[in-house]
Amino acid sequence: MRIGFIGLGRMGANMVRRLLRDGHEIVAYNRSPEKTREIATEGAEPAFTIAELVGKLETPRTVWIMVPAGDATEAQILELMELLEPGDTIVDGGNTNFHDDVRRHAELATQSVRYVDAGVSGGIWGLANGFCLMVGGDAEAVAPLEPIFRSLAPEDGYLHAGAPGAGHYVKMIHNGIEYGMMQAYAEGFEILHASDYKLDLAKVADLWMHGSVVRSWLLELLGRAYQGQGQDLEQLKGWVADSGEGRWTVQEAIDHDVPAPVITIALQTRFRSRQDDSYGARVLAALRNEFGGHAVKSS
Repeated sequence: MRIGFIGLGRMGANMVRRLLRDGHEIVAYNRSPEKTREIATEGAEPAFTIAELVGKLETPRTVWIMVPAGDATEAQILELMELLEPGDTIVDGGNTNFHDDVRRHAELATQSVRYVDAGVSGGIWGLANGFCLMVGGDAEAVAPLEPIFRSLAPEDGYLHAGAPGAGHYVKMIHNGIEYGMMQAYAEGFEILHASDYKLDLAKVADLWMHGSVVRSWLLELLGRAYQGQGQDLEQLKGWVADSGEGRWTVQEAIDHDVPAPVITIALQTRFRSRQDDSYGARVLAALRNEFGGHAVKSS
C-alpha cells in the first residue's frame, strides 16, 4: 500500500521502517525536516509540507498521524481536512482520549472522510518485535487498511476492537493495567533491595523469567536496566511521568462504578514521585510528632 505518515518520533520512525521493510510505499513528513531527510535515506518519499504529502498520494488517500495526543493531533487533523477529499482516511495512532475519537469520527463523516483510531503498544522495541495494534472504526474504513496493520503487528498482534474509539479505549485500559504491574514490580524489588540478604537483583529478575508466574516483558526490561545501570539505579531520579491514559482509566472506572484500587494507587504514586519534599508528608510527620512524640527530621 501507499500511505502518508506524519510524525517521525521514536515510535513513528520505526513504524515507517517496518512498513518499508514489508514493501509498502510511505510518503513521510515531520515538523523538523531533519527527521524527514533521515527517513528518506531509508526508502521513504519525503514531504516537507502537509500539502506536499497529500499531493503525493493517490485517491482514496490514507494518512497516519503519529504525533502527541491533544492539541498537536487536533491541529494536524484540521490542516489535513483543508486538503483531503471524500473517501480519504485519517488514522490517529497517538494516545488519544476515546471521547475525542467519537467526536472526530462524527465531524469527519460530515465531509465523507473516514476516521480510524489505532492504539499502538511496543515502544522502541516495535521495529524488531512488532507493534501491538488495537484499532477502532467502521468496518469499511478499517478493512482496506489491514495490510498496513498486519505489517506493523507481530503474528496475532492486531485486533479490530470495535466502533470508533474502541481502539484507543482498549489501549487506555492496557496502559492502566501497565501502571499497576509496574508499581507491583517497583514495590517488590524495593523490598528485595532493602533486604539483609544482599541479593543480585538482575539475577532475580532473570530467574523469574524462567517458569515463574510473574514473568513478563516488563520484568525482562527491568533485568536489562539492572544489568546496564547497576541495581542501585543511581543515575536515575525517581520522577515518573504519566501519559494521561492512567488518569482516563481511573475516571472510566469511577464513571462505571468499577473498583480499581491498584491502578488508582499506582497513578497516585506517580504523582507523589514528582514531589521532592511533599507537603502532605510533612503534615503526616507533624501529626505523628504531636500525638505520639515520634521522631521527625528537620529540613
